[in-house]
Amino acid sequence: MNSKERANTAIKLKQPDRVPVDYWADKLITQRLMKALDVREYEKLLKRHGIDFRYIEGTVYTGPELEKFEDGSACDIWGVRRKTVMIDPQNPEKGSYEHVIDPPLASAQTVKDIESYGHWPSPGWYDYSQVASMCKKHDGYAVVCGGDRLNRTAQLKPAMYLRGVEQAMLDLALNPRIMEAIFERLVDFYLEYNRNIFENARGGIDIFFMGDDFGTQNGLMTSIEMWRKFIKPGFKKFIDLAHSYGIAVMHHTCGAIAELIPDFIDCGLDILQSLQPRAKGMDLKKIKEEYGKYICFQGGIDIQNTLPYGTPADVTREVIERIKTMAPGGGYILCSAHNIQADVPVENVLAMYKAALEHGKY
Repeated sequence: MNSKERANTAIKLKQPDRVPVDYWADKLITQRLMKALDVREYEKLLKRHGIDFRYIEGTVYTGPELEKFEDGSACDIWGVRRKTVMIDPQNPEKGSYEHVIDPPLASAQTVKDIESYGHWPSPGWYDYSQVASMCKKHDGYAVVCGGDRLNRTAQLKPAMYLRGVEQAMLDLALNPRIMEAIFERLVDFYLEYNRNIFENARGGIDIFFMGDDFGTQNGLMTSIEMWRKFIKPGFKKFIDLAHSYGIAVMHHTCGAIAELIPDFIDCGLDILQSLQPRAKGMDLKKIKEEYGKYICFQGGIDIQNTLPYGTPADVTREVIERIKTMAPGGGYILCSAHNIQADVPVENVLAMYKAALEHGKY
């Protein structure tokens, strides 16, 4: 089996020759791995670890110049201003993140204010002509398309960037028309944007990737009733669109989201990505037993404790346990439970992939 066949077999909830393996990591981890292994090309790093998936952005931005500021911050396509912030200014090796500055719709009072916002993007701001060639570069691998990290198909997350987290949550309860207007704009944009990608891919995309966090460490970010009312309709539209092109759908969400899994299945989701094992209620054995006949799972290797603070032996044990729990019958893709963060020792990353290849055979 090649990687494409292996991944697609698992997605169809059947057993391939071995458990497919994916790679999610902070760029600093990638750099350290390449240095440790004396590998100069990213593709060679992926091949070295038997990675079965290749991610493409799919588009090239050609729209209006995005505003930049003297402090180094810049606006994205939604008009959201971000600045790169070091986790520890005294130690760049600990990495960075993008901090949102002044959500642009924080002061909006009415639906009219939302509709008159001057920074709603257009799907026409992108060049889609290179999608097919991006796919062809990865012949034999499972091609995943989901845009760049800050422009990934989503609803709740970009709405919070635009409105502010606290205000967005208040709106869901007290001023729902505001959030409905924002969600409507987001859904309309991403439906057309992704339709253009799928058309231009000419069958080259295996998996459409979405990313929208619905959970915290201890529970959902909204009530399940709010999720069903405000987010589920658009979520299903995204999935239906991809399925109409014969493309499977993978969705990333962090946190304690076990109670949403039946809704994900109802929407037709093919792959649930992340599986944060230390989040409340995320009993992976129970989740596999209850839902493994209906949906494929990806992730599950703990980035909160085992990878950063365990030994290579600890990592190996966890990989073996995940395979034992999640792999039977197919429907499991082994990966970290989110991007491997900059605080993870290189030897633990190496141990994870070594164990995955050694113990993942069916």
